[in-house]
Amino acid sequence: MSLVARQLEANGIPTVGSGTARDIVEYAGAPRFVFVNFPLGNPCGRPFDAAMQREIINAGLRLLESAQAPAPTVVTPYVWSEDDRWKRLIFSKEQPFLEGEAYEHWMQGKQKYREQKREGKI
Repeated sequence: MSLVARQLEANGIPTVGSGTARDIVEYAGAPRFVFVNFPLGNPCGRPFDAAMQREIINAGLRLLESAQAPAPTVVTPYVWSEDDRWKRLIFSKEQPFLEGEAYEHWMQGKQKYREQKREGKI
C-alpha cells in the first residue's frame, strides 16, 4: 500500500491509508496514514460497529481534505477490547496462525506458488 501511495503522490494524487501495522507502513513511507490499534485485518474498526467504522473513514477523509504535503500518522482513539490481552493471543500457542488441515492447505498453496515462480509462470 505504501509504495502505491508514494507513486500516486509523486504524480500529484494525494492518498490516505488506513491500517493496523503502523511500524511497517511508516517504515515503507506512506504519505498519510490513519492507524487503528486493532488486530491485522481490521483497518476500519470492529466488525458490525458501523459508528466506529464511519468515524475511522471520516478521520481519513479529513486527513485527505487537509492534505497539502505528507502528514504524520493519525492515531485513532479506539480500543479493540478493555485490555490488551488480544495482543498476546495473536500468533501465540493459545491462538496459532493455522492448525491441522488449514495449515496443510496453506503450505500446499505456498509450495505451488514457489514452483510456479521458479518455472517463470508468475
